[in-house]
Parts: sequence; C-alpha cells; structure tokens
Amino acid sequence: MLATADALATLLAAASPISGTESIPTLQALNRVLCADVTSPLDVPPMNTSAMDGYAIRTTDLTHGAHSTLPVSQRIPAGHAPTPLTPGSAARIFTGATVPAGADAIVMQEQTASTGDEVTIQHTPQPGEWITAQGADIRSGSVILPAGTRLTPQALGLAASVGCAALEVHRRVKVAVFFTGDELTMPGEPLKPGAIYNSNRFTLRALLDKLGCEVTDYGIVADRLDATRATLREAAQAHDLILTCGGVSVGEEDHVKPAVEAEGRLSMWQIAMKPGKPLAFGAVRRGGTASASAETFFIGLPGNPVSSFATFVLFVRPFLLRLAGVQTVAPRALSLRADFTQSKADRRNEFLRARINAQGGLDLFPNQSSAVLTSTVWGDGLIDNPPNHAISAGETVRFIPFSELLN
Repeated sequence: MLATADALATLLAAASPISGTESIPTLQALNRVLCADVTSPLDVPPMNTSAMDGYAIRTTDLTHGAHSTLPVSQRIPAGHAPTPLTPGSAARIFTGATVPAGADAIVMQEQTASTGDEVTIQHTPQPGEWITAQGADIRSGSVILPAGTRLTPQALGLAASVGCAALEVHRRVKVAVFFTGDELTMPGEPLKPGAIYNSNRFTLRALLDKLGCEVTDYGIVADRLDATRATLREAAQAHDLILTCGGVSVGEEDHVKPAVEAEGRLSMWQIAMKPGKPLAFGAVRRGGTASASAETFFIGLPGNPVSSFATFVLFVRPFLLRLAGVQTVAPRALSLRADFTQSKADRRNEFLRARINAQGGLDLFPNQSSAVLTSTVWGDGLIDNPPNHAISAGETVRFIPFSELLN
C-alpha cells in the first residue's frame, strides 16, 4: 500500500491547470480561480481621506494649543471635492471624505466644541493624525490578486475596490460522477430488504458543488462490468475527471477496477490510510484512442460513507483545486492537545474524527468506524495520526479542521 503523502504527491504530480479561460463579471466570480494577475490601475484610497468625523485643520494654526478656536470655512461630506483649506480655519469633515489641501490633521468631533460657525479644538493633534494617506491600502501598479487565487468574498471586494468589473478566470472543472452498488436506493424510494440509502451521492455532489465544479451525475450504475465500462466510456468524452464511489474493493461484485483497466489505466490502487484504503487513480481513454493527451482522469472512492468523505477531502479536493488552477492546495493544520487516550496504534495513517472542546483540547468521537457518518457531523475536523502511533492524553496532535478541508 502507498503512504498517504506519496499518494497525494502522485495525484498532484499528474494534475495541471485545465485549458480554457473566460472573462466573467466580478459579481459572479465567487470561488472561481484567476488565470491572470489582477493589477491595480490606481491608488487606494485615491486621495487622502479622513478616518473620523471631525475637523480638518493645520496643526500650525493651533496657536493656543488645545484651546484654539477657529472659524469653520467649509463642510466636506464623503464623495464631495473640497476646496483648499483657508489658513487659520477648520473644515467640518466626515469619515471617508477627501482631506482638503493644506490640512495636515483631523481632530475627532468628540475632542471639539462647536458654537455657530466656530469650533474650539480641545486636543492638540500630531501631523497626520486620523488621516488615511493616499495609497495606504494599495499602490497603483501593484498586484493585488495573483493568478491562481481562488476568489473569496473579500477578494471580490478587493478587485472591485480598484474598479475591476470583470475578471479572467479558468473555466470550471468538469466532473462526471456515478455510484455503484445494487444495494443503493435513493431517498424517497421504498427501502427493500438488504438495501441502504445512497448517502454518498448527496455528500459528494455537495462537495463538488462547493468546489465550483460543473457536475454530470450518472446516478447509480448497475453492478455489472459491461454497465460500468459503458458509463466510463460515455463519461470520458467531455469531462476532466470521472469520480466513482463504491466497487473499488476486490470482491466479485466490484467491477470498477477491471472496467478502468479495460477502458484505460490505473496508476494507484490502495493507500495506507484508515478510513479509506481502497482509493483508485488512473485515466480513461477518450474515443478509443491510446493517446495520453486524450484521456480523462479517474478517481475511484470507497463506498463506506466516512471513507468516501475522508478520501475526497484529503485527496480529491486538492486534485480538483490544482486542475482548477489553484496553486496552494494544502489545508492548514493546527497543533492541539489531545484530551483522550487511544492506546491501540494502527499500522496505517489514521484520520480520526474529533472536535474542539471548551478547554481548547480535542475530544474523540467514540466510534471511529468508516460506516458512522454521524462522526463527520459531530466533529470539527480530522486528527492526522501517523502509522503505529498510540495517542496519550495531553500530547500534541496534528488537527485539520473541516473549515480547511471543505473550503
């Protein structure tokens, strides 16, 4: 069996950004991936602005220090162009408004007393106080979002702040997905003896949607070699990745492995992890050609619900992000205290469902079976426990939050 680090390296070595880009409105670009740097055409802010409601003054005009009284020569709301500040006067100014030429400080209104057309300054400011300088956030010509950035809500706001109405992004990754197992039944249908509801379809579809993929769902495919091969051939024609769930073990009813080997190739089959040992990676030929350039990637996930979930977030997610053009795909991990003891070590790399308790330590879900999907809802993330390692209460462990793995 392949070590988890080697398995991930194999997947990422094969993945490169897909071809095809498009320009889309910035308002519609959430979770898309930039294919070109976004460079600012202007300073932000484009002028000196007030960080407070108050009065713009020249510090040299405060001849009586913190008890100077000045006439108010103008009123400057945000979005209005001021005139230069008259020497010996103050300008009423509001947050975000342009600081008038000649003014070198803002005195917040709580430190003043106004009477009629005059204001008494009750604080002696330093030059530059409460002034946000032109370009304090962004300088004209600087790269504010590099190519390969996956666009978050705040990244869209940053792009808009420099006037970007549209962004150049990679096209969406096209994923075909299907599920094998004659025991699978869709919710809403009668549950026959020996059958189970197909929870994996809902989990994996939601994970793919969250990553912004363009998904074709072939549903449940019959447990037959011919049906599996036919679905693989069809799915290979117009997709970047074929993702299957179930049928990747070595039983007589597990047809995915021989089907992929007949329609393409497999370069990885089992990895030393728990849960999720049977993870398959390879490619399916398009249109019967043997050319590697005319292949669609294939990943086969195990059928147990926790195994399917864990292998997706740990392996499929970074693979898809790399296909989409994202450069940094590794989730950030935390070093946290284990508030439990697990005396039995496993020879495989374990990924244990745990959650953060009120004391900042980790509690372990009591049942770590690969069939207990409840643990993925109860937990906050996965403990990445190395092979042959028992965990003692109080030791520091590597914890990968779901907030990272589901992003």
